[in-house]
Amino acid sequence: MNTALIAVACLAVGQADAPIKVQETENYVLIETDALQAKINKKGYVSGIAAGSLLDKKTGGRDLGFGLHIMDFLLAPGWRDDDYSRDPLLHGKGFKKKVPGQTELWFYDPAKHYVEGPQICTQARKLTPEIIKGDNFVAIRLKFRFTQPHNGFKAGSLWQQTLVFQPKVRHVVSSESITSVNDVENLLYRIDMPGHVKHKNGDTFAQVYLSYRGQIPAKEFLKDFAPDDKFLYQRKDNKLPARMIRAYQIKHEGKPGPWIAGMTLDPAVTVEAWCHQRGYICFIQELHGRKVKAGETFGAAYQVGYFDDVPAMEKAYDRHRGARRIEINAKGWALK
Repeated sequence: MNTALIAVACLAVGQADAPIKVQETENYVLIETDALQAKINKKGYVSGIAAGSLLDKKTGGRDLGFGLHIMDFLLAPGWRDDDYSRDPLLHGKGFKKKVPGQTELWFYDPAKHYVEGPQICTQARKLTPEIIKGDNFVAIRLKFRFTQPHNGFKAGSLWQQTLVFQPKVRHVVSSESITSVNDVENLLYRIDMPGHVKHKNGDTFAQVYLSYRGQIPAKEFLKDFAPDDKFLYQRKDNKLPARMIRAYQIKHEGKPGPWIAGMTLDPAVTVEAWCHQRGYICFIQELHGRKVKAGETFGAAYQVGYFDDVPAMEKAYDRHRGARRIEINAKGWALK
């Protein structure tokens, strides 16, 4: 590891009129730009941006859930004798149905099994951030090797997450990559994107936006429902959406405020996306869903943060549509 890239107690980078400040403590890294403030946990509930810490300096808004761009585990289709929950409210009941106007049969099967764990956000317990500073950006890189093998698989696959902060930008560019140590016929991984939404009878948010569904009022989330009851997205390789944007509009000082969006920049990588109510709005995405050979690396890239409206999200999305990774070198960083 290049120690020249690692922050010590505190640093500032960027132009003199818009420095990015980084404060590192035993428990977290605090990033502050002229547009955002965010905390990256080192201990406890880890991965992504810590719950309630993404501050939009333009409006004073904050995220509403358990964190943003949160990582879970590796899994594959089909039930096995493990402790993967079969609760229909958590994972759905399953269905087979014909869609009006279409000849193909649509189905949803909630059966899944673990490939490797643990769930990083709740059970990794400790991550060591690498802090990379450059010309007008600061990047945080997190790494974890899975330690719990399941169902005949090996442990040791490497997960890496990168988050890039820039001056004058109200969102974070992020990505993850996974390098598998297993051959898997259909390997999935699960994240929270943008992140879950805590509320009581819709008191904290005005509406939800799903690019594959449209705008959904808060009243649709007053009662619990399973992932396959409403708003389920399933990938069809021959009919991908133009964009994969999932967002919620927070209420700020009692009124509709800014949107927090999670935008998966290549729609082809999302296999399923849930937006269901189970005491809170559960914004889960499952990604990849392809055959993987040991040693293969795959992943996705995102933009996560604040936007004034849906057209602003679409404009930002289209600028980097199709990207799957972040590359950082001596010259800077780029989405590829």
